[in-house]
Amino acid sequence: MDLQSGIYEQVINEYIRSKLSALGAGSVITKDSVSHYDPQTILSHYLSVIIRNILQTLEEKPHSFEEQIQFCNSIIDHIAQATANPEIENCRITNEAELLLALIKNTNESVPALTSKSLTRPETSIARSSLFTGSPQEPGLGDELRREILSSNRIDLLISFIKWSGIRLIIEELREFVKHGTLRVISTSYTGATDFKAIEMLAALPNTTVKISYDTKRTRLHAKTYHFHRNNGFSTAYIGSSNLSNPAITSGLEWNVKITEQDSADILKKITATFETYWNDSEFVAFTPENKAQLQQALSKERRSDDTILPVFDIQPYYYQKEILERLKAERELHGNYKNLIVAATGTGKTVISAFDYKSLVKKSGKYPRILFVAHREEILKQSLQVFRGVIRDPNFGDIMVGGSSSDQIEHLFVSIQSFNSKSLADKIPPDYYEIIIIDEFHHAAAPSYQKLLSHFTPQILVGLTATPERMDNLDILTYFNNTISAEIRLPEAINRKLLSPFHYFGVTDVVNLDAIPWKRGTYDPVVISQLYTGNLERVQQIIQGLDKYTSDVSEIIGMGFCVSIEHAEFMADSFTQANIPSASLHSGSSRNERFSMQQRLVNREIHFIFVVDLYNEGVDIPEINTVLFLRPTESLTVFLQQLGRGLRLSEGKECLTVLDFIGRQHVNYQFGERMSALLSDSQKALISQVEENAYYLPKGCYLHLEKVAQERIFENIKANLATKKSIIEKIRNFTRETGKELRLKNFL
Repeated sequence: MDLQSGIYEQVINEYIRSKLSALGAGSVITKDSVSHYDPQTILSHYLSVIIRNILQTLEEKPHSFEEQIQFCNSIIDHIAQATANPEIENCRITNEAELLLALIKNTNESVPALTSKSLTRPETSIARSSLFTGSPQEPGLGDELRREILSSNRIDLLISFIKWSGIRLIIEELREFVKHGTLRVISTSYTGATDFKAIEMLAALPNTTVKISYDTKRTRLHAKTYHFHRNNGFSTAYIGSSNLSNPAITSGLEWNVKITEQDSADILKKITATFETYWNDSEFVAFTPENKAQLQQALSKERRSDDTILPVFDIQPYYYQKEILERLKAERELHGNYKNLIVAATGTGKTVISAFDYKSLVKKSGKYPRILFVAHREEILKQSLQVFRGVIRDPNFGDIMVGGSSSDQIEHLFVSIQSFNSKSLADKIPPDYYEIIIIDEFHHAAAPSYQKLLSHFTPQILVGLTATPERMDNLDILTYFNNTISAEIRLPEAINRKLLSPFHYFGVTDVVNLDAIPWKRGTYDPVVISQLYTGNLERVQQIIQGLDKYTSDVSEIIGMGFCVSIEHAEFMADSFTQANIPSASLHSGSSRNERFSMQQRLVNREIHFIFVVDLYNEGVDIPEINTVLFLRPTESLTVFLQQLGRGLRLSEGKECLTVLDFIGRQHVNYQFGERMSALLSDSQKALISQVEENAYYLPKGCYLHLEKVAQERIFENIKANLATKKSIIEKIRNFTRETGKELRLKNFL
C-alpha cells in the first residue's frame, strides 16, 4: 500500500507507521487519538475489514468452508479468554453454519405480532446496505417495499408528496400489515402534488396516523424515507429521491439507498430520532375526517394551473423505428427476404415505419414505386395516406378508394379490402403491377376476404403490419412471410423503452358468470351475453364501486368502456350518467361528427366515459385516455391488446393507465393465459406460478393485481388449458422464436 497525499480516517497499524516514518523531511502528517472519534465503531470496523480480507484469502488458497468457520471460532475463543468472559463462547458459529432467515413464535396471543405472510423476504439483504438506481438488473423498488411492509413490526413514512398511483401499489400489503403493526405517515401539501384520496385512504387504515405540514412557504419538506422497524434488530430504511408515486418507485430514474440496522445502526437511530422530532412538532397536523376540508383547500390552493398540452404528431422516425428500418434493410439485402412482417405494439407507429420504408425505396429508385396499401377501415386509410404524404413531403401523393369512392389512378392506391373485392381489382390489375404491397393489421389477412389479393399479386416487396400475429382461430399468418418476423417490438418492450404509458391492471371479480352461456366456434353468443349485461343494475353498481376503489378521483377520469352490444353500451352510458358520472355511447352507427364531438367532450372532461362497441379498436387515438374498462369477454388476444392500446398512448400529465377488467367464470376454452402472458415481461418463472402467487414480472412502471376470486378463476382456467391440444400446438409452433433454442423433445419438455 503506497500512501498518497490527501485526507484520511485510517487506523495507524504497524505497517502504516513504518511508511509514515520513511517519508522525507517537509511532509505534513496530522494525527489524533482514536479515542476522540467513536472508538468502538472505528475499531470494530477496522477488525471486520481485516477478517473479511483474511477469509477471502483463505478461500483463494483454498481452504474449505469448514476451515473458515474454525478460523472465526478461534477468534471468538481468543476474545473470550482475553476478556475472561466465557459467555462470549456462546457466540461460536455452529458446525452446521446456518443463517436464521425467519421466525414466528408460537404464542397464546389471539393475534400474533406477525403472521405466515410476514415470512415474505425482500430480494435484497436486510443485513447489508444496498443501492437502487432503477436498473432492469436489480429488484424493483415497488416490489421490495411491498415485501418490507409484510415483515415489519412498525412503519414510519416521511414523504413529501403521496400520489394515488403510488398508494395503490402497496395498499394491499399495508392492509395486511396494520392487522398487527402501527403505521405513521408524514407528508405535505407542497405544490398540491399530493392526492387527497391517497391521504384519506391511508388515514382510514386501522393503527394508522397521518400528519400533514401545511407550511409550504417557510418549510419545504423534500425528504423521502421509508423506515421499516423490526423488533428483532433487522430494521431497514430506504432514503433517496422517490416520492410515493408510480413513476418514482417503478420506472423513474430515481436513486435510493437501503440502510440496514445490522451495518448502519447509527444512521437508523438518527432517522428514528429525526422522525420523532417532526412527529412531535406542531407544524405537522394529524389528518382526520373532521379536518379533511383543510387539506382539500390547501391542495387546491397550491396546485398550479394545469394547461392541457395536446401532443403534436411529429412525423419523424424515432430511434426505435430506425432500428426496425435497419432490420428490414438487413432482411432484404443480407438474407434476400422481401416478404417482411413487422410486429409492433399498438401505439409505436407501424404506419410511420412503413412510410419511411417506402421513402427509402423512393430514394433508391429515384421515383415513386407503385404501391398498394390495404386496410379494412376508412379511418386507418385516411390516417395512413396523410402519414405517407407527410413523410415523402408530397401533399398530392396517392388516392383513397373506400366505400363508394373511386380513384383516377391506381399507381399509388390506398384501398379498403372491401372496395378491393367489390370492384374486382384483382381481375383488372396484372399480378406483377405493384412493386410494394403493404397490408395493415395483417392479422386480418388470414380471413377469406384477403385470399384473392394475396394469391393474385406478386409484388417485389410484401410488408405486413400488426400488433400481434397470433390469431384466435390458429390460422398462421407467418406462412406468408417465410415463417419469419422481420422485426418486432412487443408491448412489454415498448413500455420498458417508455414508448407507451405503463399500466395498472386490476382483475375485478365479476358478479356475472358466463359458464352457462353457449360457446360456438371459439366465441360466446353475443346476443345472450348482451341480454345478461344490459339492465343488470347490480353489475353497474359493482363497476362504479370498482372505480371508487381503484381510481383516485372520478372527476379526473378520461375513460373508455368496451361493451358487447349497442344496447349494452347505451345502458352503461345512461346508468353512469344517472350515477353522476357523465358518459356517452358510440357505435358503428354513430356519425363521424358525433364521434368527433364526443371525443372532444371526453378530452375536455365534459363527460368521463365513452362506452363503445367495435369502435376504437384500431386506427383512432385519444392519448389522454387514462382509464379503460373491459366490460365484456374479449376472446381475441389481438382485439384485447388493441383495446388496451387505446389507453397506452403517452400524454402530458398521465402517470399510467388504469385498467379494470371484470372477470367472471368463463368457458374452459377461453384463453386467460394468452392475455396474461401478453402483459408480462420475459421470465423463467411459469405463468401459472405467477398467477398462483399473484406476483408478476412486469414492464417497468406496471402493476397487476387480481382480486381473490378473480385470481382463482384465472388460475383454474390456465391450469385447465395447459395440456390442451391447441396450447401444445401453439407452444411447438412458437418454441424456437420465443426461446432461441432448437425444437427438440428434451428442450421442449
